[in-house]
Amino acid sequence: MLVVYQVTIDMRRLGRYARSTVRALVLSSMSRTLVLLRHAKSSWPDDVPDHERPLNKRGKRDAAEVGRWLRGRDLELDVALVSSAQRTRETYQTLAGELKSPPEPQIRDEAYAAGAGDLLDLVRGVSDDVSALLVVAHNPGIGTLASLIDDETSDVPERFQMRVDYRTSACAVFDVYGSWTELDPGRARLVTFATPRG
Repeated sequence: MLVVYQVTIDMRRLGRYARSTVRALVLSSMSRTLVLLRHAKSSWPDDVPDHERPLNKRGKRDAAEVGRWLRGRDLELDVALVSSAQRTRETYQTLAGELKSPPEPQIRDEAYAAGAGDLLDLVRGVSDDVSALLVVAHNPGIGTLASLIDDETSDVPERFQMRVDYRTSACAVFDVYGSWTELDPGRARLVTFATPRG
């Protein structure tokens, strides 16, 4: 049995400590949205370091389609954490052109070549004021993170594909309950998964 109580609090009557405690409780109980995106298809030019590889033509089309796909789901992003690699920065720049009000990207060196644990630490470091977070990174880290945090309670038919073949431009959207700092393995509900192609 679930019992829900509605409580009205006059914040003006509370002291500073009590106000901050109530605010923290409210923020930690909010549902948050986490979007995990693998960069779009990149090219492999000779004599170009991996970090500097750009998107190819298909990658640019796919990245734009990811932006349209996100916009079609009415996702209003608050923060975008983007690996410092050229292909992830171009992916975000291109998809952001399709969004109503994209946030300025936070370029993170530590997201380049990051494993799932490193990416999870990045997510855990996000402020609780953020309700919708996008992470643009690389495989195998981003795909492993998606599988790691999935609580396996939703009936999204593409879950198997997410677990075995996190392709370029693959995008998983999760509901996260509680604080970002509390995100642990098996603690996010998969809402949808797609690999938009332009």
